[in-house]
Amino acid sequence: MLLRVTTFLLCQALGAALGGWRAGAWGALAGACVGAWLWLGWDAWRGARVLAWLRQGDVAAAPGLRGLWGEVADRARRLLRQGQQREQASRAQLQGILAALQASPNGVTLLDAQGRIEWCNRIAQEHFGFDAERDALQSVGNLVRDPAFSAYCAARDFAHDVVLPGRHSTDSHPVRVSAQLHPYGEGRLLLLSRDITALEQADAMRRDFVANVSHEIRTPLTVLAGFVETLQTLPLPDGERLRYLGLMAQQATRMHHLVQDLLTLSRLEGSPLPDMHEWTAVAPLLARCEQEARALSQALHGDTGAVAQQIVFPAAEVLRSAGQLAGSPGELHSALANLINNAVRYTPAGGRIEVQWQPLAGGGARLAVIDSGPGIAPEHLPRITERFYRVDRSRSRDTGGTGLGLAIVKHVLQRHGAQLAISSVLGRGSVFAVEFSPGGVRAQPVLPLL
Repeated sequence: MLLRVTTFLLCQALGAALGGWRAGAWGALAGACVGAWLWLGWDAWRGARVLAWLRQGDVAAAPGLRGLWGEVADRARRLLRQGQQREQASRAQLQGILAALQASPNGVTLLDAQGRIEWCNRIAQEHFGFDAERDALQSVGNLVRDPAFSAYCAARDFAHDVVLPGRHSTDSHPVRVSAQLHPYGEGRLLLLSRDITALEQADAMRRDFVANVSHEIRTPLTVLAGFVETLQTLPLPDGERLRYLGLMAQQATRMHHLVQDLLTLSRLEGSPLPDMHEWTAVAPLLARCEQEARALSQALHGDTGAVAQQIVFPAAEVLRSAGQLAGSPGELHSALANLINNAVRYTPAGGRIEVQWQPLAGGGARLAVIDSGPGIAPEHLPRITERFYRVDRSRSRDTGGTGLGLAIVKHVLQRHGAQLAISSVLGRGSVFAVEFSPGGVRAQPVLPLL
């Protein structure tokens, strides 16, 4: 400020000295005025340069001035640079927030006070068919035309969600989306959506499972209770009493098998994956399955006088070269025994059950269980491995099945990296084939000679 005043006075003094030298006292006064006006013009020009730069807003183009206007320009330049830095930081923070919302597994849609779309992430676009660019500032009520959603928005009760059909929902593959509005800011709304199809399916499976278990246990309990009441109230001949006791034992055995299968499924679903460094020889594993299958066939058809089933297993030389399977011996036996015993149960007397073992090119192996039973209709094949799903409930009860065998097989094979393929022709039999991956099969090690 002192420099500014000094410069102003110096200009007046120079003007007065020049005017006095040329025209005396009046010339000195006129020269002082002219000097003052020249300084004001020069100062105004410097101020105009600063003002023009401020209007331009380019920090790098700041004028190089000294004095008061130079200090004003320097301070303004620092303030502008700080403002730009804050703006860049805010923009980066906003982009980070939007990127996080974009990565969210749930749909996120930002609505203004009028319910118009300001922004939405990719999941929201999949749920509702939005387009972030095309539908910007479009009313969400015009784009989501489900009556339940319209009623939800009109009620203004956002304490709960509303369940809507998804964009790609069909009758054969329903998709369910949960949507909920959350008010924020000055009248704005946050629309959160998530796909609950799997949750609803799991809940439906849980309800079906509980209902099926209750039904499967209630039936033999009802039979047992009826037989017990009969034995308690009626004097029966010894032969009739023995027949009733045999039927009671049959129902008790059925409940025992059901509980055992339920425990097996629970253990498979809750336990860690098997150790794939543990190896089980195929030959003794199939030999044990063969022994159990022949015993089951004898129990089912031995007392009927019918022609026995023909059960064929691989020849001894084939089994000697079959090698070993990786994984839990108990689980592998459970899966293979279930497949073979199912074939025995559902193949009538006089039928044929054949078990084949075949190495695959490139490693791995295929075990096939082929029967000449009644076969399975095509519409049942996709659901045959579901819990308690039965093609024929009465036939399953007659053969002693629990409806959990193939579900156990599916879980065991998934845990061991194997695949189950089922093919069947109604009236001509079925083929249940297990394909083991190359990493799950190895050749039988040769023991050194002593």
